[in-house]
Amino acid sequence: MIVEGSISVKAVLLSGSRPIEEIYIDKSKKSKDTSFIIHEAQRRNVKTTIMENEEFSALVTGRTHGGVAANVGERRYETLESLFSVENPFIILLEGVEDPYNFGDALRSLYAAGATGLIVPERNWLSAAETVVKASAGASEYIPTAACPDLGEAIIEAKKYGIKTYCAERRDAVALYEADLTCPVIFAIGGELRGLSRKVTDNSDGNIYIPYGSNFRNALSASAASAVCAFEIMRQRQQKDVGN
Repeated sequence: MIVEGSISVKAVLLSGSRPIEEIYIDKSKKSKDTSFIIHEAQRRNVKTTIMENEEFSALVTGRTHGGVAANVGERRYETLESLFSVENPFIILLEGVEDPYNFGDALRSLYAAGATGLIVPERNWLSAAETVVKASAGASEYIPTAACPDLGEAIIEAKKYGIKTYCAERRDAVALYEADLTCPVIFAIGGELRGLSRKVTDNSDGNIYIPYGSNFRNALSASAASAVCAFEIMRQRQQKDVGN
């Protein structure tokens, strides 16, 4: 599949998250980014082809590529053990997010807030690399990710590592700003239409809700909920570190 744009191509190149078959550069587009990509590709023995503008334009579909694209393979995934074994893990589980742009936007916030890992179902939007990489500003390639056939079993396995799982649900829930999220944690967020499955909620350690400033009764998008929750986890952990 083809990913377009210097941010996307740099993310794939630097993260090592996918095999790269070839990088394509429009010879008429010269910038620091293209020079950096060419240099890094040569250093990593990745094939790079400099193309005429007409030839490059026939290869890509978008208009914001900046003259850079790459032919990449499938995403490489981490094991659950590798996600659970880091110091004080801060993991997000995303389930049922139906829009690749929403999914990618959520990953941008999660990575920016310092999430150490991501758990997703086996069928997820990371297969739509060209959309997700761009929507996430490359974050989808950097965040360590595990794709699981059974999310409930993943949560049960996490308990063996002393990791608690909390769901973004309003039923019998504690307010986000009153919960202690400084411990090793998995925070599960569902899509606004389908939410989280029973296999996730039944195995979790509790529910947490985001307080609103109005009587709005609908759910936030997964990307908005991810940003709010992830940065609160970051804030609590930074505050704890300062206190210590």
